[in-house]
Amino acid sequence: MATISDIGVAAAINILTAFAFFIVFAILRIQPVNDRVYFPKWYIKGLRSSPLGTGAFVGKFVNLDFRSYVRFLNWMPAALQMPEPELIDHAGLDSAVYLRIYLTGLKIFVPIAFLAFTISVPVNWTNNTLELSNLTYSDLDKLSISNIPTGSCRFWTHLVMAYAFTFWTCYVLKTEYETVAKMRLHFLASENRRPDQFTVLVRNVPPDPDESVSELVEHFFLVNHPSDYLTHQVVYNANVLSQLVNKKKKMKNWLDYYQIKYSRNQARKPSLKTGFLGLWGNRVDAIDHYTSEIERLSREISLERDKIVNNPKSIMPAAFVSFKTRWGAAVCAQTQQSRNPTIWLTGWAPEPRDVYWDNLAIPFVSLALRRLVIAVAFFFFTFFFMIPIAFVQSLANIEGIEKALPFLKPIIEILSGLERRSAARFYIFQFINVFLGSIITGTAFQQLDNFIHQSATQIPKTVGVSIPMKATFFITYIMVDGWAGVAGEILRLKPLIIFHLKNFFMVKTEKDREEAMDPGTLGFNTGEPQIQLYFLLGLVYAVVSPILLPFIIVFFALAYVVYRHQIINVYNQEYESAAAFWPDVHGRIIVAVIVSQLLLMGLLSTKEAAQSTPLLITLPILTIWFHLFCKGRYEPAFVRYPLQEAMMKDTLERAREPNLNRKSFLQDAYRHPVFKGKDDSDSDEAPEEFKKEPGLVPTKRQSRRNTPLPSKQTGSGSSSQREAQDYPLL
Repeated sequence: MATISDIGVAAAINILTAFAFFIVFAILRIQPVNDRVYFPKWYIKGLRSSPLGTGAFVGKFVNLDFRSYVRFLNWMPAALQMPEPELIDHAGLDSAVYLRIYLTGLKIFVPIAFLAFTISVPVNWTNNTLELSNLTYSDLDKLSISNIPTGSCRFWTHLVMAYAFTFWTCYVLKTEYETVAKMRLHFLASENRRPDQFTVLVRNVPPDPDESVSELVEHFFLVNHPSDYLTHQVVYNANVLSQLVNKKKKMKNWLDYYQIKYSRNQARKPSLKTGFLGLWGNRVDAIDHYTSEIERLSREISLERDKIVNNPKSIMPAAFVSFKTRWGAAVCAQTQQSRNPTIWLTGWAPEPRDVYWDNLAIPFVSLALRRLVIAVAFFFFTFFFMIPIAFVQSLANIEGIEKALPFLKPIIEILSGLERRSAARFYIFQFINVFLGSIITGTAFQQLDNFIHQSATQIPKTVGVSIPMKATFFITYIMVDGWAGVAGEILRLKPLIIFHLKNFFMVKTEKDREEAMDPGTLGFNTGEPQIQLYFLLGLVYAVVSPILLPFIIVFFALAYVVYRHQIINVYNQEYESAAAFWPDVHGRIIVAVIVSQLLLMGLLSTKEAAQSTPLLITLPILTIWFHLFCKGRYEPAFVRYPLQEAMMKDTLERAREPNLNRKSFLQDAYRHPVFKGKDDSDSDEAPEEFKKEPGLVPTKRQSRRNTPLPSKQTGSGSSSQREAQDYPLL
């Protein structure tokens, strides 16, 4: 049975482990040989050079300045010194706002913890309900609501605390939402000109027997956006071509390596075997071999490019359409283009470096079907994952099983080593599997003796009483997954090992060395949902069992410092969304608040505190109203671009740069990289078909109704402007 001293020992072990990680990191980061691993962002920006090229031979690899070892923890204050505006300029708004998630956690839970330990904990501790029961409990459980006797008037304290915690959380969320919304609008207003500000992505272009996709797109936007349309770029299925270009890039890298090797020792020409991994086969001249391979791939690339040019099936029913002004792009991206709402679908184009070209080549209907299949598979996998969760929770509650089923003790003791690893990192499906799964299955195993010997009508009561008693498991989870996980993040052990392995076995040129350096990114798709688990645990247990709160506060504080350091020195975000993810952050915290309220309502119902139920029902209603208020007040700033802002930027730009050629700026922005003549091997040039706007042939269309304006390229089309007004393009 876990005691306060046991938790103290576990906390001390995890603190020492995290501190050991920090010491190892502090030593590794100042070694010249690891400089590219721990400061890759500065190399990417061109503001740092390798220390391996200077000094004595040993000094190139090992830091011989012993004074730097005394200041081994100076990275912590250094990570906090950069002001937020400078951080935004350095790493982008996404990274800066990501850090505000941790700050939000601190702003919410520090005052809540103070209030809970001042009022709630003494109210819970000064009872002996658990001592008089036959439930399996620990000393920590005496600090929770489980120690309050059934029907006690003390539950009014928890009701008041629930209101106080909810109002404070909503206040912090509103303040942060407003702040981040202002930061986003200011960022969009002050950032430099980018192609995505003028461009929309059009999907589901309807097929037409008489016109190509390119012709159809141009005619449609000439008619419906005559004063704003500028240019467009159709989307090609160039996945095969991309593979060939990447293969050629690797071959050219090998050629560079052998040419450098030969230049250093011209007495012996390098050779290799043509078999698998160079282990067998005919031995040939390495330079001649890769030269011929590159020539062969160049011919294949040229043929594949010609195939794409001449095959209409290579053009997808999608296009990037650019406009003369931001205002014109905003109007198009945020309005319905056709009477049929399933075609001519428009939305803001991502910035060019954020385009995942392989997926863009997937047809829209096929993409929708794939999403459906993934959703169904995810549903079944999530709920079947409850089986291993139940097994883990059975190991987490060994004592409860031993007490109820003594004959299993000899078997269980053999597995006793697994108890220390029972708080495993099942965080992939946090809410259902880690949280709900742990509570439901864990409670059943923990109170196994009661489940076996009591009537079915008493089981819900036992579960309700025992929910707070899962605090011990979640404390362990926070220390292992949160504290140690964050400390392991800054150590970057995996990137460190991979870099040195690549550097030793695979690096042939300086370019290889640059590519071996993996800065990584924040990983919003996995990192942010993981943070939400701690919000959920903190909000659920703030009223029920406040002992979790200090552990969660330590996690948020530690993670804030660590990830601030990583953002400044390591991570290199591949794209910038201007904090478009914040509404999701806000929404998930709101869900956590509502879940905490519903669970408290269910728990108090087992405690015969029915008089508090009407007041508790009010809380979720108020929280939902608050969410809808914030959604209506602030969310538009994250999903739409205000026309006023767009017009303001356009006006300022026209005044500052009256001779700006936007067409040349936008024409190649959304062309597939393999069509830009930059396939990382300078020997190839993209064919002329891709260096200019897609050429249009005279249309074969007979209906003037569907081609009401002449093409820019051909002059074909209707001769009547009135007909264009009477018959808009459908």
